[in-house]
Amino acid sequence: MKDALAKLLFDFLSAIIFLAVYLSTGNVVLATAVAIAGAVAQVVYSRIKKQPLGFMTYASLALVIVLGTATLLTNDPRFVLAKPSIAHFAIGAIMLKRGWLLRYMPPIVVETIPEYVTIAGYAWAILMFALGLGTIAIASTGDLKLWAFYVGVVLLGAKLAAFAIQYLAFRFLVTSRIRAAQA
Repeated sequence: MKDALAKLLFDFLSAIIFLAVYLSTGNVVLATAVAIAGAVAQVVYSRIKKQPLGFMTYASLALVIVLGTATLLTNDPRFVLAKPSIAHFAIGAIMLKRGWLLRYMPPIVVETIPEYVTIAGYAWAILMFALGLGTIAIASTGDLKLWAFYVGVVLLGAKLAAFAIQYLAFRFLVTSRIRAAQA
């Protein structure tokens, strides 16, 4: 869990930097330039430390540069604010692969209710698309405080709630199937 949170923080660091600089200075150009520099520094640091960099890291860097440049040219922060939606859409697309969630489940779940795990995988994809659309809607308002609340609270809260619901549902379904098989 700690490793997953560290990776998540690393993925959203440029957005966090942008928000912190913008909220403290009110200068969208400065905030965007610092966010772009931060994203480039992250990749350089990872390369120096010889850490493996996947496609998503390079895609994130490209997005920061492209959307940051659009923000700099238009002096409009909404381009940078939309970045998390693209990540959610990419993750949602990956989650459309049938059975992707099976590899993350304990053996008892995979052996007992694989069809429900597959359905849950599609539900996660739908959630990612919905959260991505929500991010675009919030970003289009240009309200940075609302965006910060949405990205910091709503996105995380929705994923935690979905995980809790999935856990409880799988626990109930596995228990029910085992009891039915024993009867």
